[in-house]
Amino acid sequence: MVKPDFEKGGGLLPAIAQDAETGEVLMLAYMNEEAFNRTLETKKAWYYSRSRDKFWMKGESSGNVQEVKEVLLDCDADAIIVKINQIGGAACHTGHRTCFYRRWDCGGWVEEGELLFDPEEVYKK
Repeated sequence: MVKPDFEKGGGLLPAIAQDAETGEVLMLAYMNEEAFNRTLETKKAWYYSRSRDKFWMKGESSGNVQEVKEVLLDCDADAIIVKINQIGGAACHTGHRTCFYRRWDCGGWVEEGELLFDPEEVYKK
């Protein structure tokens, strides 16, 4: 049976969150086996935070949950695409719709898109 090869990535595989309707790439994160299994079980996107050393459900703090519509595995079984419905509009913790809101232009980075929420307000610490 084909399944993700978590050993290849040292326990973590890249997981691309993609808007199920538009195809827009919203974010890149990592999944360990537990996050992957929870994603399949709950139909909500779960990831593994390398900086916090724990797995987490997208939107557990912000409310911007990712409803899973489809999960794809690449030919080498070492990369995952999660096609999602992004609740709340913003996938990025910065408040942008996508984590890929910077575009290279003539020798510099240009930020695109409006902020959908204030991260300092949402992630009060």
